[in-house]
Amino acid sequence: MESELNALESKIQQMVQLCQNLRTENQKLRQQIAAATGEQKLLAERMTQARVRIEALLEKIPEDEA
Repeated sequence: MESELNALESKIQQMVQLCQNLRTENQKLRQQIAAATGEQKLLAERMTQARVRIEALLEKIPEDEA
């Protein structure tokens, strides 16, 4: 009986450690997602700015008179 309780206690300790590790990893992943989302937003804004500038330049190019 004592050995069964010791085995159960060991398994519970392993489960607790696993849960703590998963919480830590989850928090790191949330931080990575937040950083990636911020970078994505910045890149989208830069693409929009580039598109606006290119459209403005294209309007300045004279059309061919065929």
